[in-house]
Amino acid sequence: MSSAAVVHEHHDLHKMWGWLAASGVALVLLGAFAVIDSIAVSIISILVFGWVLIIAGIIQTVQALRHRHAHHFMLHVLNAVFALVIGIILLRNSLAGLLVMTLLLAVYFVVVGVFRIIAGATMKTPGAGWTLFDGIISLVLGLMVWAHWPMTALWIIGLFIGINLVISGCSQLMLSMALRRLTPKTA
Repeated sequence: MSSAAVVHEHHDLHKMWGWLAASGVALVLLGAFAVIDSIAVSIISILVFGWVLIIAGIIQTVQALRHRHAHHFMLHVLNAVFALVIGIILLRNSLAGLLVMTLLLAVYFVVVGVFRIIAGATMKTPGAGWTLFDGIISLVLGLMVWAHWPMTALWIIGLFIGINLVISGCSQLMLSMALRRLTPKTA
């Protein structure tokens, strides 16, 4: 990329800093709400996921009907049925969905934590310590969620969503402040 193109790109980014800052503030506020009312956000997330699966199941049913003479027809049908059934179960019994999703989340963090610990301990590259640290944190989080399951099912998904939103919002705010500081000469 030429230096003129880089300067033009920086100029465009400099002009957008306000929108980026506003979206960062919005994400932080949404994240704070999710942390404060993590039970409601957990339930809403399961309901949204249920509807997403139902819509996906309908789309996959249409796809199966469009390809009913193809050799992969049964795969489309099974995929559609699976999505529809799981979506309906999540909508009809959100608490059971929360229980299962929380347990799967705990297993995910434990498995990812173990793999990252192994990777961090065996890597011979700079920064490998961060991978090891990430693995330890992931493993500890997974074990904490698992140890307190099913009690964590009501609030942990909403809490994790809230934390993610707050961190993303802060990241956008910091980026917007850096873009704002770009001088017209470099922008």
